[in-house]
Amino acid sequence: MSAGHPQEHHRQISGGWIRAAIFGVSDGLVTNISFLLGFAGANSSHNVVRLAGLATLVAGAFSMGTGEYLSMRAQKELFEYEIGVERQALADRPEAERLELRDLFVARGIDPALAERLSVDLMRDPDMALSTHAREELGVDPTATGKPIAAAFSSFGSFAVGAFIPLIPWLWSANGNPILWSVAFAGVGSILVGGAIGNMTRRGMVRWALRQLVITVIAAGVTYGVGRLVGTR
Repeated sequence: MSAGHPQEHHRQISGGWIRAAIFGVSDGLVTNISFLLGFAGANSSHNVVRLAGLATLVAGAFSMGTGEYLSMRAQKELFEYEIGVERQALADRPEAERLELRDLFVARGIDPALAERLSVDLMRDPDMALSTHAREELGVDPTATGKPIAAAFSSFGSFAVGAFIPLIPWLWSANGNPILWSVAFAGVGSILVGGAIGNMTRRGMVRWALRQLVITVIAAGVTYGVGRLVGTR
């Protein structure tokens, strides 16, 4: 690599755990502040609100973790099955697969003569042939079909963290109705979560922070209003 052309560095984002973490912490924060304010708006006692928040944290974390694992496991097995079908086709009818690959290249705008040479060269390496066919036909990288366990733990932990933030004021006191403190914690948490997402995606920290805050406020406000209308007494 010449000095004038530095090599770019990319982050590994194909395992699925990053998406699970982002979704988990955002969902945990929005879900629990909504539950807490819904119960608080219904004039529930401090202990009832706190219990509802704890139950939401535990149940939601397990639900997110198991749901993430099962969905990614199913997706991974589907990808692996289709890749296996492609592998068998390459073994049974290599010439037909080569012609198929050539036609795919031509359809993408590559010169037919060059597409012919590329297909011949790629088919000489079985691993390269399988990888190319999987990418071109299935849109899948055979080496990056996802990590269900990592995604499940990421989703579980991030939901628990997000749900814990608005619950903190209800844990440090034994009575009262710390709605404002809970709202403040949720607001700050939303800004931090949104800003972190914006920084990671390089799409603007302020924009993402405001987006996350608005979503949290709307969800919590609607649930609080429902609690006030329905009530417990």
